[in-house]
Amino acid sequence: MGTDQFTSRIHRQIKKVSGNAMNMKRVRNRPQRPSGSGSRNLNGQIPLNRNHVFDSNGPEGRIRGTAQQLFEKYLQLGRDATSSGDRVTAEAFFQHAEHYFRIINAMAQAAQQAQMERQERANRHRASYASADMGEEQMAQPMDEAPSEEVIPQ
Repeated sequence: MGTDQFTSRIHRQIKKVSGNAMNMKRVRNRPQRPSGSGSRNLNGQIPLNRNHVFDSNGPEGRIRGTAQQLFEKYLQLGRDATSSGDRVTAEAFFQHAEHYFRIINAMAQAAQQAQMERQERANRHRASYASADMGEEQMAQPMDEAPSEEVIPQ
């Protein structure tokens, strides 16, 4: 190997190493933030809010919208692919539509459960006020006296 080849090889390696060092510095100085949209809760699941906007990477590129909008869009794309005779693409679109259909059902189920929990809390709250009112009536009567009973003459 000639000296020119050797020096060019050394220069390439130095350039490679210094380039990696620069990239490492960039990575280290980058602010730490959660991956994704940042709207995920602690256990990594997407919040069940019906207005949540999803970024979907489907077979035809990125599509944004709510779960309902994405479901309808993928369903329509699946129908269009079926009518054009592309069964494979149609199946891919229908699978995406099914995914968002399941998300819609999970949201509806969570909303129903939350509604039931709110009703139960409201009922317990009402019951505690009712029992507190009953306790006040009993406390209003003097403890020394027995409750008065009316005697009906015969």
